[in-house]
Amino acid sequence: MDTKRLENIANKKMTRRDALKLAGVGGIGLLVGAGSMGALVQPKPSATKVATSSDSDSVNGIIPFYGKHQSGIITPMQDFICMGAFDVTATALAEVRKLFQSWTAAAARLTEGKNVDDESDNPHLPPVDTGESIGLAPMRMTITFGLGASFFDERFGLASKRPAPLVDLPHFNSDDLRKEWTGGDIVVQVCANDPQVAFHALRNLARIARGKAVLRWVQDGFQRTSAADPTGSTPRNLMGFKDGSNNPKVSEPAAADEIVWAQSTDDPAWMAGGSYMVMRRIRMRIEIWDRSSLDDQESTFGRHRQSGAPLGKSGEFDDLELNRKDSKGNPVIPTTSHVALANMEGKVKILRRGYSYSSGMDIKTGQLDAGLLFVCFNRDPRKQFIPMQQKLAAADQLNEYITHVGSGLFACLPGASEGGYIGETLF
Repeated sequence: MDTKRLENIANKKMTRRDALKLAGVGGIGLLVGAGSMGALVQPKPSATKVATSSDSDSVNGIIPFYGKHQSGIITPMQDFICMGAFDVTATALAEVRKLFQSWTAAAARLTEGKNVDDESDNPHLPPVDTGESIGLAPMRMTITFGLGASFFDERFGLASKRPAPLVDLPHFNSDDLRKEWTGGDIVVQVCANDPQVAFHALRNLARIARGKAVLRWVQDGFQRTSAADPTGSTPRNLMGFKDGSNNPKVSEPAAADEIVWAQSTDDPAWMAGGSYMVMRRIRMRIEIWDRSSLDDQESTFGRHRQSGAPLGKSGEFDDLELNRKDSKGNPVIPTTSHVALANMEGKVKILRRGYSYSSGMDIKTGQLDAGLLFVCFNRDPRKQFIPMQQKLAAADQLNEYITHVGSGLFACLPGASEGGYIGETLF
């Protein structure tokens, strides 16, 4: 593409279609930055402030590890995530049991801000703990363990105990899944208000697993910190829109039981108190998004960018009125907008707990490798996440700007009492 044509593009107000066509020709690395779009964005009043995360669930920054449920599921979101999936290399169930017993003991210490175990101080041996969190506070860290469908193959004699909701996720229209970002026998989600504290925990759990399990993939993630937004307003994704406005109020036990927690009456009983985690690594074509108009962006989400309110409303948490029409008889909120499709007529809900990610640059395209590490929890993904995602994948306007490149469904085990271990209801 010659220089004159690039200059013409830079001075032109591009439509979404224009941007997509250009990306197909030369790659987003050729696109100019967002500076020329600044004049198109008009300031609006400040967003509604709501409290969604605080230290009220912890004492001195410590969130208890032991309990009926694993922490890190309905726990108010921390600022950072470090998630890793493992493939089990052990060949005997006894070795797997030993691994989870060791992980449980280590996780309980780590969430209290301690080293992974007591040091021997033997100068001839490697330190027990890797040391990068020495002197650091617990930072509300939680560690959550889950099992993938592949864990229930023929290796450990547990095939008959595979939970029915732990299905193989179907292919969705927007999928371009990469092997290196998909699946895993075990997932470990570490969340904390400090990225080094979170990384330290996953690193040391991987050390403990040596000889029994190996890392398959690792993804870091972030959201705005509590220091940057002490009001705790709904975080924004990398497209600039609030993400999670419609989350259910799982601080209410009845709502959590209905939406998140597997019940003793569900199949299997050993999952009672657990939940099912869906992970989707969603690559955003953010350079293209940055070239689209504000009207186009708001139509795509069905919400106002500044306030997070549904289109035609002023408050982030105002009721969606999907049947409301404008003066020409057109829906105020487009029927193919993200919020309209995800609403599922108000009958299906999931608990979103996602983080933005940035993994540098894609050297093949010159684009930023950035997007959303989508994480959600639900009681039965066959009735919640899967039908919702099928609807979104079929018609969501947002699909023009995103690609799902990683995926996983995991059965997050019930919690454990002190002296017990995560997984004891199964093996």
